[in-house]
Amino acid sequence: MTSFPCAPVSSLRKMSFVRSLLASSVASLFLTAVSAHAQVAISQEGDAVHVAIDGQPFTDFVLRGGNAMKPYLYPLRSATGKLVTRKFPMENVEGEPKDHPHQRGLWFAHERVNGFDFWNNEADYKSTNRGRIVVNKISDIQSGPDAGSFTADLEWQDPNGGKVLSETRKTTFHKTPTLRIIDVDITLTPAAGDVKFGDAKDGAFGIRLAPALEEPGNAAKGVTNQIPGTGKMTNAEGDSGEKAVWGKTSNWVDYAGEVDGEKVGIAIFDNPGNSRRAHWHSRGYGLFAANPFGLSVFTKDKSQDGSVILKPGEKLHFQYRVVIHPGDTQSANIPALWDAYLKEVK
Repeated sequence: MTSFPCAPVSSLRKMSFVRSLLASSVASLFLTAVSAHAQVAISQEGDAVHVAIDGQPFTDFVLRGGNAMKPYLYPLRSATGKLVTRKFPMENVEGEPKDHPHQRGLWFAHERVNGFDFWNNEADYKSTNRGRIVVNKISDIQSGPDAGSFTADLEWQDPNGGKVLSETRKTTFHKTPTLRIIDVDITLTPAAGDVKFGDAKDGAFGIRLAPALEEPGNAAKGVTNQIPGTGKMTNAEGDSGEKAVWGKTSNWVDYAGEVDGEKVGIAIFDNPGNSRRAHWHSRGYGLFAANPFGLSVFTKDKSQDGSVILKPGEKLHFQYRVVIHPGDTQSANIPALWDAYLKEVK
């Protein structure tokens, strides 16, 4: 029987290392190829998570920067690339209204949490009770042909940096040929002791719309919008306009108008399984928000209290869907999109 010389142990180790390195390189190349060919591609770079759809920028999740004291998604685009969010204060565009700089893109916050303001909280504001929402970690980044997602671990801090709330926020992005859909899943838990969400109007899941989507002649108080507003807000009951929609509960509200000559709209769906049903803090000047904590402030009935006290070990859970669509509320058939959403979440 012929015998063959054995390779030295050092050679075997070297061969094993090379095989491991090759396998790692192949896996890395495979993941890179998947991400490159994914139609919803998500990646993190520095202080932003980038979301691209069909090779085109859709939005960024901005973790921090400038005077911002909370993270936000900006900008939001339609399937044809039209911007449906205001650019200020991220960009200084001539003719855009410069009010409420804390209303950046799409965000989640509240005006009164243990007495601290996480909504009106730009760094250069003079208020002494400004809270800050800090992103501690981005994880579970997933890209895919029709959807992609990431999860953010956040910390709500008081003005001295003390922990008030822990938040886990999963954001999922879907695409169709004509729609852009964002699902936001939020879980809030106390970081230390009881947490009280006060009955206040400025909350909680909000978007600041492009000036062209404002209601005609309904700019913010003391502000002139040089970009003509074409927007119309409509809720699930068919009520239209700020006076008819503001402060009410409804399964959804849609805000539609014309941007750069194209009819486009954006709807927010209030998931029926949420810990609290939202009242709509929707303004004609382009603020668009679902608030589960306001009650007396919206109903004008001081005997009612929308406050929530969250004790250690308890959780609040909220889910919202954002749909960016072509056309107006009727042509986009928002009621049918709501019905489809209900089937998904059941």
